[in-house]
Amino acid sequence: MSKTQKDNGNDLLTKGSELTEAEINAVADLRDRKKTRVRAPDINLDFDEDTRRLTVGHKGKDPTVACALAMHELGTADYRFFEGVMDQVATLGQQDSSVSETASNFVMSVVAGVKPQDEIEAMLAIQMGAIHQATMLMARRLNHVKTLPQQDSAEQALNKLARTFTSQVETLKKYRSKANQTVRVERVEVKEGGQAIVGNIHSGGLGDDKK
Repeated sequence: MSKTQKDNGNDLLTKGSELTEAEINAVADLRDRKKTRVRAPDINLDFDEDTRRLTVGHKGKDPTVACALAMHELGTADYRFFEGVMDQVATLGQQDSSVSETASNFVMSVVAGVKPQDEIEAMLAIQMGAIHQATMLMARRLNHVKTLPQQDSAEQALNKLARTFTSQVETLKKYRSKANQTVRVERVEVKEGGQAIVGNIHSGGLGDDKK
């Protein structure tokens, strides 16, 4: 999508357009979702190949504010973690010596969707974004293969990447479920004249006493 086609949230309907009722409802639903969801900040990346130094900026924002916004998205207050992770995110879309802001911002949008609560969740979200990009790359290659060896290679890589993404999603769910674990307590009622036994009960032969 070109810059002129990007939606600013207020111009989803063009003048004179004729939409069906279903299309109008879909546009209205999109507007409501855009209002309730916090949008990931667009990040301007300046990566110096000589010094391996990454500068994070934000359109219309002070660099300090840009870092704070990005750290908030990553769910961290540790600048060391932030600096290292952003360096990795910046080089995800690296081709030759350039840095792809589109690829990096895509990964950050995945992070914003996951809403990490700590560094572990942030790293998982970044990996999920990176694996998805690699999956799409291999899918494109598979659609343009010319020989059987190329097809086999691309197909194997695509399957591994797809399984890895699914595994990452399950790992994130399991990690988050730890914070919501509950202890189940069963209530045992013993009526008058009865006896409650906690533990394993073994019964022997006719000559054995009941335990």
